[in-house]
Amino acid sequence: MRLQAFLARAGAAPSRRKAEVLISAGRVSVNGETATLGASVSPEADAVFLDRRRITLPQALAYLALNKPAGYLTTLHDERGRPTIKDLMPPLSGLVPIGRLDAATSGLLLLTNDGSLAHRIAHPSSQIPKEYKVTIRNSAPRKALAALSSGPVLEDGKMFPPKLTHLRRTLHTTTFHLTIHEGRNRIIRRACATVGLDLISLRRIRIGPVLLGDLPKGDHRELTDKEVEILLTHEH
Repeated sequence: MRLQAFLARAGAAPSRRKAEVLISAGRVSVNGETATLGASVSPEADAVFLDRRRITLPQALAYLALNKPAGYLTTLHDERGRPTIKDLMPPLSGLVPIGRLDAATSGLLLLTNDGSLAHRIAHPSSQIPKEYKVTIRNSAPRKALAALSSGPVLEDGKMFPPKLTHLRRTLHTTTFHLTIHEGRNRIIRRACATVGLDLISLRRIRIGPVLLGDLPKGDHRELTDKEVEILLTHEH
């Protein structure tokens, strides 16, 4: 693991940039030697110190990717007894979803018991890209797609222009990937409705470095060290 990511995950630095400042100032040592920029450490084998104080990772932190099926609520309890992601989550202490997907939207949802990372990703200033596969009824008019890509004005303000890629038309549907950097409630559904597109389905396929890939619906996997490192050190 990169030393910068280790310091961020341990809570010794709020970002990669701040961790690099600490390292450059000679305040960090690894196994008794002053650390240098670009160093890597093994949390299990190496002794890391900041200002002569031992730095360790919190125990039992979990970072998971879940493929949420449509029809499940992004909540841990529903008074009406509807299906929730709690039914799909492993029994780990303090595990919560990062952000939300509405019940009709499927796809990638991140889970963690690391409160600082959850806040970092969910905060509006994070600017972490989120990519969705969008399916529209009928062959979408170019004018409507252009209006969507320019960022329509919604009731709670103008949408930051999303990125549209992988456009494919058939006689009955239009599909494309849409990448946004904001997380307002149901923003993609509202934007499609505003420009006159009839949305059939919406599936999130990426959050920053984390891809949904071929993860089966309802299943979860652990994030890789590299995925966690990028999320921890992402600069706002």
